[in-house]
Amino acid sequence: MIKMKRFKTPISVLLLMQFALLHLNISAQERLTLLGNRFLTFSTVVRVNQIETSRDQFHGTDESGIHSPEGARKFRETIENSWPGARITWSFSWLALKDQRPNYVDLRKLVVSYHKKYGDEITFLPGGYFANMYNTREQVNRDLHEGLQMVSAMVGGGYRPKSVIAGFLAAENQQYLAEKEGIHVCQGNIWSQYAVDNGDGEGSISYPYYPSREHFCKPAQGEKDMIDCVNLDGWTVDFLNARYPVPRFINGIRCGSRQGVGPIETILRQGTEIGTSEMLATTAAHFDTGFALNKFAWVTSIWEMSLVEAYKVYGYNGRNGLDGLEIWLKEIRRRWPQAKCITQGEFGMLWREQYKNNDSINYQFVQRGSGICGSEAEMEIKWFMNKDFRMALLRDWKANSPEKLIDFTRYDLKAVEPDDPQPNKYTRNWSLFNRLNQKGLRPQDKPIGIEELNAEEQAIIKRRYSGLLAADATTNISSGEASSLPKVLKMKQYQ
Repeated sequence: MIKMKRFKTPISVLLLMQFALLHLNISAQERLTLLGNRFLTFSTVVRVNQIETSRDQFHGTDESGIHSPEGARKFRETIENSWPGARITWSFSWLALKDQRPNYVDLRKLVVSYHKKYGDEITFLPGGYFANMYNTREQVNRDLHEGLQMVSAMVGGGYRPKSVIAGFLAAENQQYLAEKEGIHVCQGNIWSQYAVDNGDGEGSISYPYYPSREHFCKPAQGEKDMIDCVNLDGWTVDFLNARYPVPRFINGIRCGSRQGVGPIETILRQGTEIGTSEMLATTAAHFDTGFALNKFAWVTSIWEMSLVEAYKVYGYNGRNGLDGLEIWLKEIRRRWPQAKCITQGEFGMLWREQYKNNDSINYQFVQRGSGICGSEAEMEIKWFMNKDFRMALLRDWKANSPEKLIDFTRYDLKAVEPDDPQPNKYTRNWSLFNRLNQKGLRPQDKPIGIEELNAEEQAIIKRRYSGLLAADATTNISSGEASSLPKVLKMKQYQ
């Protein structure tokens, strides 16, 4: 045992204390496991233009004037003050890595200092969330390779991120990340996104999975089909709101299908009080009921750094959302004090350690509406998600109406992604639709009783969830207190 009296100077004692604290932090990280924990992954994007579709082309607003070291410092200090020890993920667009204006030079240096101070992850964002909509797969691979090189050079010391933020990313590009770049975690799908911004990719499951070589929305069906890259959602959304194909105006408020824990649809659009109520209701659907059903829980959000000063450009009623961010993070820590806020790469690698393939994933969720915007208070939705299919049941719980099947997406069927874009010819819709989809866009997408499925389809469900179709397989709902809902929802976990 080392005796403190051997150290003659205060500096030596301080160094020893720092070493001990570092050792404790590393040990705590080494002990962290997926199961038994609740996780928040929180990421941000540094960019020059609103949507940078390629290296030299962009859509939307020039945001260079609302990216500053001061804004980044305010943003990061809000997180640290609200959740001490939280580690977040920073992603830089191609232009943000290249820009030599003083605000971007200083901003990059500042973010590197946060990696050293807090353990934050720094990574690359290709194509402004929509790389494949505007670039060939080969070009996206080049962008990933060179963009990641720039990130490593910026951070120094042989740094390499564990993950990439991409919005939507084609299966071939995720395979490239895993096999050529050695990166096994990618935020590569935006669950349920349709008719929003510059791309659609509806049809995946909302929790992590290994994607198929056929389509990034499809979970791999076997070893030969599997890409060893954990595919992550970008924003946790309210399951009830996510059903809608286009925004609706309710009481003068634009209620978007992306409402959940993202800031634009909540705090910035509806104000701090209502916005944080929705964010916490969405969080609780995972950290309460979801945790009980799945043995771990995960909530994720990408909060673009431009939003700190975006009110100067976009209005947002003068709001920057930081007060709501502080309330949300502090309330998460109060309600679920053991929750972990770690980087996207750390979380994805924890999942990869637990699951070697998709065979045993069996995600189940139940959520009642928050009563905010499009999340109808009287509605209850249940989701079942696994390697073979995803399925959603919807009912009016106040009227005790029968459950109706609103989504049955089969993953055992062949799936094909769109071809590469051609000059002036882009494909925005990369969705995976087959039997029945929650958005209700096609004539066949009408709610039906689960017993209306054909015999083959019912057999597929029975193989996964024995008893779900039986007449006596009911969900027990008992009264009690819950942090986000008026009653505790107890959903039978079907095996």
